[in-house]
Amino acid sequence: MADAFGHISWRELWKNTADIVGDRAVARWLCETASGRDAHEFDAELHELVSARSGIHLDAIVRRVLNGEPVQYVMGRWAFRHLDLMVDSRVLIPRPETELIVEHVMSFLQSRPAPYVVADVGTGSGAIGLSLLHELPLGCADVWMTDVSPDAIDVARANAAGIGRPAARAKFAVGSWCDALPDQVKGSLDAVVSNPPYISVHDTEVDESVLKHEPHSALFAGDDGLDDIRILTQQVSNWLAPGGLFIVEMGYQQADDVRRLFEHAGYRNIETHTDLAGKPRFTAGQVGI
Repeated sequence: MADAFGHISWRELWKNTADIVGDRAVARWLCETASGRDAHEFDAELHELVSARSGIHLDAIVRRVLNGEPVQYVMGRWAFRHLDLMVDSRVLIPRPETELIVEHVMSFLQSRPAPYVVADVGTGSGAIGLSLLHELPLGCADVWMTDVSPDAIDVARANAAGIGRPAARAKFAVGSWCDALPDQVKGSLDAVVSNPPYISVHDTEVDESVLKHEPHSALFAGDDGLDDIRILTQQVSNWLAPGGLFIVEMGYQQADDVRRLFEHAGYRNIETHTDLAGKPRFTAGQVGI
């Protein structure tokens, strides 16, 4: 491929790359990354010849993809709802199934008076918490984002810088779940949201690429995948204001078990919500009502 640089257009190179990686959409993303252009700019440059620098960059990232590295890490960014997030091996790759949890939180908050105080615990890249800040009316909410990994908080802070003015109400803390939150917000949170680890350490269906490249601490939670959700259901109720919401993402086969954990912890109005594929994916409940 390298010999062709300077004599091949981006349109031709995109086709050649698609033949190599076996996916036209992935090839497009890689070409955009190598060219340094966004989607609209890339469309306008399809007839342009590929520079040697861009071609060498593309060759390097294609090799990473062929070696099994997730395309999201190779590109260094990934879309989540309305955000373009920086992602790398320090954080879990944001999944489409997680996107609906943001809508559930926003819908709930409409029933409560602003301003709001919300916590996204185990935030990773900041996808959920930053989406809330980005999509809620400007200045109506403080959103705390916690993670036990300082590296993850570094990524979330970097992503906050990319959302502009709403980031002024972003708060970050390193620590385990709600333990990272300051005492002054205890008992005052309108909502706590979390996408915790929920995969069993014995799960044999986890993709090899996930096992090799994504942080295991953000994936696995004991023999049944529920260790962290057990902690959260007990812990979160102490931080919520009366009527406050706790909503958590879970595995689609865990709905009954997670509902029982919510019931045992004293939550009311417990609901199971489905993801975009119609699978049970979130459990929500309220306290003090």
